Amino acid sequence: MAKIDLKDTRNIGIMAHIDAGKTTTTERILYYTGKTHKIGEVHDGAATMDWMVQEQERGVTITAAATTCFWKYPGGAANGKEYRFQIIDTPGHVDFTAEVERSLRVLDGTVAVFDAVAGVQPQSETVWRQAERYGVPRIAFINKYDRVGADFFHAIQTMRDRLDAKAVAAQIPMGAEDNFWGIVDLVTMTAWDFKADEKGMTYPEPMDAIPAEFLEDAELYHQELLEAAADCDDALMEKVLMEEEVTVDELKAAIRKGVIACQINPVFVGSAYKNKGVQELLDAVVDYMPSPVDIPAIKGTNPETGEEEERPADVKAPFSSLAFKIMTDPYVGKLTYLRVYSGALDAGSYVMNAVKDKKERIGRLLQMHSNQRVDIDSCQAGDIVAVVGLKDTSTGDTLCADNAPIILESMEFADPVIDIAVEPKTKAEQDKMGVALAKLAEEDPTFRVSTNHETGQTIIAGMGELHLEIIVDRLLREFKVEANVGKPQVSYRERPGHEVLNAEGKFVRQSGGRGQYGHAVINMYPQEPGAGYEFVNKIVGGVVPKEYIPSIDKGIQEALNSGVLAGYPVEDVKVELIDGSYHDVDSSEAAFKVAGSMAIKDALRKSNPVILEPVMAVEVETPEEYTGFVMGDIPSRRGLIQGQEQRGSAVVIEAKVPLGNMFGYATDLRSGTQGRAVYTMQFDSYEPVPKSVQDEIISKAGGNA
Repeated sequence: MAKIDLKDTRNIGIMAHIDAGKTTTTERILYYTGKTHKIGEVHDGAATMDWMVQEQERGVTITAAATTCFWKYPGGAANGKEYRFQIIDTPGHVDFTAEVERSLRVLDGTVAVFDAVAGVQPQSETVWRQAERYGVPRIAFINKYDRVGADFFHAIQTMRDRLDAKAVAAQIPMGAEDNFWGIVDLVTMTAWDFKADEKGMTYPEPMDAIPAEFLEDAELYHQELLEAAADCDDALMEKVLMEEEVTVDELKAAIRKGVIACQINPVFVGSAYKNKGVQELLDAVVDYMPSPVDIPAIKGTNPETGEEEERPADVKAPFSSLAFKIMTDPYVGKLTYLRVYSGALDAGSYVMNAVKDKKERIGRLLQMHSNQRVDIDSCQAGDIVAVVGLKDTSTGDTLCADNAPIILESMEFADPVIDIAVEPKTKAEQDKMGVALAKLAEEDPTFRVSTNHETGQTIIAGMGELHLEIIVDRLLREFKVEANVGKPQVSYRERPGHEVLNAEGKFVRQSGGRGQYGHAVINMYPQEPGAGYEFVNKIVGGVVPKEYIPSIDKGIQEALNSGVLAGYPVEDVKVELIDGSYHDVDSSEAAFKVAGSMAIKDALRKSNPVILEPVMAVEVETPEEYTGFVMGDIPSRRGLIQGQEQRGSAVVIEAKVPLGNMFGYATDLRSGTQGRAVYTMQFDSYEPVPKSVQDEIISKAGGNA
């Protein structure tokens, strides 16, 4: 199939706070890129984008992980040079942190959309910080400039103040609110007049000159842009210092260099809803966002040697790719999305899953082309494709060439902090619900399914109330399973209070015939939070035969799934097996597994264990007159206020609050501030609960302490 040169590909995301207009901006991008196609023209697998031509003023959410579209530069001109955009969806809500993590992991650059009135909002701040951590280049689009109260320079200032962004205007608006009628491009020093009656379907015509009332501002901000770009490029800096003339191409090249190095964030302006400024934004993606060959070669580890290796974005290099998302499709089954970093791959061929050390056959390769799926014969470095037919691959796995194994850095996902019990409305739907939940858990690494062994209930766990609400909604909508849902519960943990030496588990059963005998002695040590479980075999002299050691380890691990206080998982424990005994006839793997379980339970009981609760970092943004209400409410939830600051006319209060006391907070905050305050929260840490709360938790769980 016809391939667009790698340097003409852009893998980008659109990221934003929920109400900033990400969906509308994305829809307009698809609309305009769709308009560059003549019906029936073939691009990378022949897709007709007629659905986008409908003038819908509603939002379109890209459900596919990646949408491929094409843009003719500049301005969508019919005779322009064609660029391929692969747009990866980046959700804005903190409950979907896994989606954000995996999107950013495979992006080469992103467009951050901000509301022209509000500027930086809490969730856009969260996503920006994640992009910062992954080193993803960013440009910004100040959207909704037609709104009352829109202020371009205030929005840029909030980026500098709240995000520590190197934000610099690349355009300035002409007019504002209802009278927003054009922009000045500060790179070319050209003014553009938006034609109000054209629905933005044609690229605006350049004006003969910048209108006099905007000329002074344009020159001032052009100079600011020039100086910011010069900071990223020594050759340009020299020209600026020598007061030599700088060409448009030189300025663009310096800005591009700065964006790719994450040293500058050029800011653009428009109103996606009113079809203003989006084509100029698409041109900016071409001008300033990196192609796959502009970013450093991906690094990984050779599983055979343990050495670090890298794979350049080159079709001739050995094949390597990362599985970053799994979806269940009603028509083709399990879809695995791959970001291909190097090499090429044909449909029907075999690849190695280097993480699982298993071969996988690529059944079909699909290009997600707006809302259509197109079968393709092959893919290569820089591509984002969906694969049908993978059986053992999970999110974060590396698929690579069999003869050149590599494991790319995976993605780390947070553990769930909230769970609810679900049960089908009819017994007949029990199996159906089990299958549906398993598929949903495969798609979403932060969603877990388990069974409460005492009650037999199915427990689902996730990142927040909204997360689980949507899971339950999907059960009904996609899998036709009606479920009764319990109240949200906090996912507590247990931890030993101190080390315990010489804890013992002895399992002896004699009931005629062959008996059971297993005996283990252990030392147990609490570890640092996040250290996990560690088992050390210190048996000498064969007092416990080595074939029984794994059974003891397994028994300990299974017992740690249910602590001795209230049955919550025990984490961050190191166990040393130091002694034991066996019987020539009666000992068995099963007996030693029970002995291991008894030993760790003995150790836990002696260690004065504590219950840990998830504590959330909460940020509340409220009008000043409601500060007293918010400040008084947080301590009533066992929260600790960390600080407050003025942000424009609003007050921002930061606090740490136990998750168990945050249920229903949205409703309480809304009623206490007449709906004018907003809040975000995300997991911060697990902390010990006060004794009174611990007693209450144990009592509710029917614990034995």
